[in-house]
Amino acid sequence: MFSKIAFPIFEQSINDYHQFDNVDQPVNNPFSKDKIEHLLYAKNWVDTVQWHYEDIIRNPAIDPVEALVLKRKIDASNQVRTDMVEYIDSYFLQKYSNVKVKDNAKINSESPAWALDRLSILALKIFHMNEEATREDASPEHRAKCQEKLNVLLEQKKDLSTAIDDLITDIENGDKYMKVYKQMKMYNDEELNPVLYQNKK
Repeated sequence: MFSKIAFPIFEQSINDYHQFDNVDQPVNNPFSKDKIEHLLYAKNWVDTVQWHYEDIIRNPAIDPVEALVLKRKIDASNQVRTDMVEYIDSYFLQKYSNVKVKDNAKINSESPAWALDRLSILALKIFHMNEEATREDASPEHRAKCQEKLNVLLEQKKDLSTAIDDLITDIENGDKYMKVYKQMKMYNDEELNPVLYQNKK
């Protein structure tokens, strides 16, 4: 089951990040570059850094200039996240390229990698909600509410993991087929974003 490979790697990345909890710390990916584990770790590391970017930029006392710099970093991070998802989908496309697709096979609403993207974010939600549910300086009411939310997130993890594993099994068996569309994000592209290409004139 692929989710049983992916989720512990996401957890490892999150735990490694929180050893220093610094958005500028270098990534130290422990997996060989030719392994899917390397891609999964790298994907979650980008998600984890961006999670903390999003926390920082919501500081009401943030300097506007710093906020603009951070917004640029978030934009760049979003592009990297999208690229990482497409790399992971390329892995699945290659792995199952020789599968004979059945005549009645169906396409899924999202690719395996985009489902794994949601699982990566879910791992972050679980980590941080657990922090809140066990925070010693929080009120008992706060901890109880966060524990309730954590229980829902853990149930969601179970359901999403099952759905991912079922999708990959269906692709392996030819019951579903992959068709990947590049995201074609426009806002970072100097040829597609009117604000950017008009300023080039």
